[in-house]
Amino acid sequence: MNEFKEVSENYTLPEAVREAQRCLHCKVPLCKKGCPISNDIPEWIAELAKGNFGNAMSIINARSNLPAVCGRVCGHERQCEGSCVLNKTGRHINIGKLERFVADFDCEADLTHEAIPEKKRGSVAVIGSGPAGLTIAGDLARKGFRVEIFEMESEPGGVLMFGIPEYRLPKEVVRREIKKIENLGVTFHLLTTIGRDFTIDDLFARGFDAIFMGTGTGKPKKLPIHGIEHPGVRQAIWFLRRVSLYQSGLMDRKEVIVGNGDKVAVIGCGNTAIDAARTALRMGSGEVTVIYHRTINEMSALRAEYDDAVAEGVRFMWKSSVVEIEGGNDDRLRSITVETDGVRSRMEVDRVILAVGSAPASRIVSTTDGIDVDHKGYVLTRETPYGMTTRRGVFAGGDVTNRPATVVHAMQDAKKVAEEIVKYVDAKRLMESLDADDARRADA
Repeated sequence: MNEFKEVSENYTLPEAVREAQRCLHCKVPLCKKGCPISNDIPEWIAELAKGNFGNAMSIINARSNLPAVCGRVCGHERQCEGSCVLNKTGRHINIGKLERFVADFDCEADLTHEAIPEKKRGSVAVIGSGPAGLTIAGDLARKGFRVEIFEMESEPGGVLMFGIPEYRLPKEVVRREIKKIENLGVTFHLLTTIGRDFTIDDLFARGFDAIFMGTGTGKPKKLPIHGIEHPGVRQAIWFLRRVSLYQSGLMDRKEVIVGNGDKVAVIGCGNTAIDAARTALRMGSGEVTVIYHRTINEMSALRAEYDDAVAEGVRFMWKSSVVEIEGGNDDRLRSITVETDGVRSRMEVDRVILAVGSAPASRIVSTTDGIDVDHKGYVLTRETPYGMTTRRGVFAGGDVTNRPATVVHAMQDAKKVAEEIVKYVDAKRLMESLDADDARRADA
């Protein structure tokens, strides 16, 4: 499994301090403005530069529940680092790598021990334990709410655990971040599917004041390509999840399918497509080609991820579309037909991986009255209170609402929803208290 060793190495302590000391501490910190969750970047970098690692971690914790994750997989080049004034010199502060260092150092040294408030403010059920669900849980637990997470998988983490490859985000890092949230008093119910084992109504009957849906998008989108139903065509999220299960010892290698010298074509050019392409190489594929219908400047993948993929041997075809897939006699393919600038050509491939996005499953909304969705199945939410669905007390955020596109944007959305859940539950419990007082007076 050495091929899946984390590709980006951490700073040593002296390296981290020296990098932090380069920060100019601008009066108007553009890095903070560039961060979707408004991380107080100059403040914690200043503490790091002085060697105050615990203080740095406390500042980060005030805005982020997943710093070791964000330090690794955030789109820093488009956000905090891309906004750094030192970009003009070509030497921006490596904010992501510094955040990762602080989070890793804090864990290894066991520095931070947060004071946990009593859980008397209310109770909230969270469905799904991806970035949005974990953010909601951490924020609410810190504010004195009893939070229980319901997760259908055998391990929490969602896309962090099953959708991002080990070489970018080691699973132990995810488990470590989840343990921090568990230590805040959050309870996890695994192998529990809402819509099958329990409904939304069941959760309300158990006494929850509010419910948050952070279920992501588990239903893959399809393309109108002849032959796309062949078993040699697989979804990227299916492939990445199987690789993760194989690495965890929960699945046999042959069930991953992709690899063993295969010629693989990946359709799409977002970060998931790049992850799938690089993972296919690591699983032993002989040749991997990413096929994208637009140009390199229009891809949604980070440029750094693209550069790493090219360095590892992934090929790219721009302004190209797959128009036909020819299957073989078993679960392998013979070829695909690709159209580039109006010219069609045949390309031999053994496997095709689709990385063109996904849509929400209907398991929850189909078993619950009052939750409206749009024509694509995305959950509709209100602006006031932000994130509440058309069913009172049920909130939603993250990919299931078709708003975020990355881990940190899912966190950003979830933090806004968490603030509204606090207001809603506080108001709800106040009104219940007033109703109870009125009832007592009536009985007296």
